[in-house]
Amino acid sequence: MAYRYAVLGGGRQGRAAAYDLGRFGDAGSVLIGDVNPEVAEGAAGRVNELLGREVARGAAVDVTDREGLLAFLKGTDACVSAVPYYHNLEIARVAIEARTSLCDLGGNTDLVLEQLRLDGEAARAGVSLVPDCGQVPGMGTSMAVYAMGLLDRPEEVYLWDGGLVQHPRPPWNYVLTFHIAGLTNEYHGRAIFLRDGEVVEVPTFTEYEEVEFPPLGTLEAFTTAGGTSTAPFTFRGKLKTFQNKTLRYKGHYERIRAFLDAGLLDEEPVRVGEVSVSPRQVLHALLEPRLRPEPDDRDVVALRVRCLGEKDGRPAEVVLELVDYHDEATGFTAMERTTGWHASIMAIAMATGVTPRGARPVELALPGPYFAREMARRGFRVRERLTVEREW
Repeated sequence: MAYRYAVLGGGRQGRAAAYDLGRFGDAGSVLIGDVNPEVAEGAAGRVNELLGREVARGAAVDVTDREGLLAFLKGTDACVSAVPYYHNLEIARVAIEARTSLCDLGGNTDLVLEQLRLDGEAARAGVSLVPDCGQVPGMGTSMAVYAMGLLDRPEEVYLWDGGLVQHPRPPWNYVLTFHIAGLTNEYHGRAIFLRDGEVVEVPTFTEYEEVEFPPLGTLEAFTTAGGTSTAPFTFRGKLKTFQNKTLRYKGHYERIRAFLDAGLLDEEPVRVGEVSVSPRQVLHALLEPRLRPEPDDRDVVALRVRCLGEKDGRPAEVVLELVDYHDEATGFTAMERTTGWHASIMAIAMATGVTPRGARPVELALPGPYFAREMARRGFRVRERLTVEREW
C-alpha cells in the first residue's frame, strides 16, 4: 500500500524526515510545505535526487493560515511538523480536523501537555497525535522504553545525550547543530526529573559530572531543560528515577555557566541607557556568529541510556549506547538523522496503524522492539549490554 505523507518545514530536520519517509515509509507521495516556496521546492528536489525517483513535491504553506494548512493536510495519512514549537498546538487541531495523524519535533513541555489533552478529539477522528519527537526527547525516550523492556522490573532510567562537532575548537568547544534560541531555551530554567518516585524540578546547569564516552573521550554532563518531556509524569508510580543530562566537550560548561550567572540568558528586558533590551537577545546576537559551523565541520551525536532494575529475580543493568556521525553519502548531519528520522519512524508507525489512535506521549506511542528494529533498518549501530548480577 502506498501512503501519502506531509512534512511541514523544509529546513534541515524536515528534509531529513521527508527523505526517510520516502525511503522506508512505502510512500506514494511526500508533500513538503514551507512558508518559503523555494525552500520547499529545494527540499523536495534534494529528496528526489537522493531517492532516485519523483516522490516528493514542494508547496507554499503558511502554518498560521488555518484554511491553507487544512487544505494541505487533507488526504494525507500522516504528517511531521518540523516548524517552531509554538505553532504545534494549532497545527494539531487542524490535523485532527483534516483526519491526518501528526507528530512534531516539540520543544516545550507545557505545550505538549496541552496537545495531549486533545486525546478524545484525535481518537474520535481516528488519528494519532504524538508530540515531542526528535533526538532527545524522542529517540532517547524510545531507546529508554526499549531498555526498560529488557528487564522484568525496571526501576531507574538515566540518559545522557549531546550533539557535538567531531573536532572541537576552543574556546567554546561547540558549534550549533540547531537554532541558538533552542539551545538557550534548554540552558535556562528547570529540568523535570523523576526522583524517589516523585516529579521534581532541578535547576539547569547544575549536577556537573564527567563521563567517559568512547570514542569521544571524557565529556562533561549537566542538567538542561526539556529533555525528559512527559516521561517523569508518565512513569510516576512505576519508576523511581527518570532523568537526563546534556553532554559537551570539557570547557563548555564553565563558559556558559558564567553567562547564566551574569543574567545573560534572562529574557526580561533591562534598561541600558535610553533603551530596553533583552539580555538573551543580546547574547544571541553576539554568540551565534561565533558558534556557527564552518563548511568542513562534521557533527556527531552521542546518546547513552542506563536502566537499572531486576531480571530473573536478580539485580540487573541495561546500557545502550549510540554514536552517530555526519553521513557523507547523503549529506545529512548526525543531528538531522537522529532528530528527523525519529519523527519519520513515528509518522510511518502512525500511517501503518502501529500507534494507538488518540494523543499519546512518545514513551507510550511505540513498542520498544518495533523501534529497535526500525533503528537497525536505518543503519544505526546501538551497542547493547545486559548485565545480571551473579548468584553467590
